[in-house]
Amino acid sequence: MSQNFSNHKRYVAGYHYVLLPALLALLIGSIVNLVKSDCSNFYSASLICFMSVVLVFITFYARSFALIAQNRVIRAEENMRHYIMTGKALPSDLRMSQILALRFASDEEFLSLIERALREKLSAKDIKQAIQNWRGDYHRV
Repeated sequence: MSQNFSNHKRYVAGYHYVLLPALLALLIGSIVNLVKSDCSNFYSASLICFMSVVLVFITFYARSFALIAQNRVIRAEENMRHYIMTGKALPSDLRMSQILALRFASDEEFLSLIERALREKLSAKDIKQAIQNWRGDYHRV
């Protein structure tokens, strides 16, 4: 299936529909367990709650670190694409969100969309909606 503006967001079922709701349920359940605990099991309920919070942080940071690495790769790829087309680096005024959106633009509209993004201060969503010939990114998760 080819990508376009309406279907380019990617969801991984195991992560988005299983792991995240399970973590939320674990966190809520551990907080309820801690609140309802008495002196005899307060320590173990506290540890379970603490481990739940730690798991939430691990999940959040693992995802954010992976996205940061992917963003750096995308910026390098788009900078190289711009350099091949113009002999110059990407304009430094472009925001990272704009560069991430521009990766979906075909080569034919890439340069004009960069100029328009800078001139009109387009958001990532505006850039994506302006793309006529979508260039899919099937690798980013």
